[in-house]
Amino acid sequence: MASQEGRRISAPLALRVDDDASAAQISDAMNSMWNEIDDALTPVIGARGLVALYRRTLHLTAAAYPGLASGADGLLAAVEPVQLRALVARQSSEQAAKLASAFLLEFNGLVGSLIGPSLTGRLLRAVWLPPSSGPSAQDITP
Repeated sequence: MASQEGRRISAPLALRVDDDASAAQISDAMNSMWNEIDDALTPVIGARGLVALYRRTLHLTAAAYPGLASGADGLLAAVEPVQLRALVARQSSEQAAKLASAFLLEFNGLVGSLIGPSLTGRLLRAVWLPPSSGPSAQDITP
């Protein structure tokens, strides 16, 4: 079931953690990606729109992940993904990676179904691209 889109979104998560990363490290990486999503989408759809998309993504992801479903009521009441981060951190490393990837993939698909894949790709490009390992470029224009 590893589609091209799924690999494109799972890869940035994998690039942010080592192969032997703990569930807590995976959870931190997912949280970092979520903060980037928040930064990219809140100016466009607003904080309430992002919360609605977050909650819908939890609902859709919970169908495939019973561990998420058991904590979904508390997670759905949260405005910030702090509880999701904690839930992912309590999983095994393998399950945490699967859950985090599934959540991010479901979120991307949901946003894409609402505003189109092209605009979704442009808005979230920085989230899905591998993090830069070098120094940032400086603008040298006067």
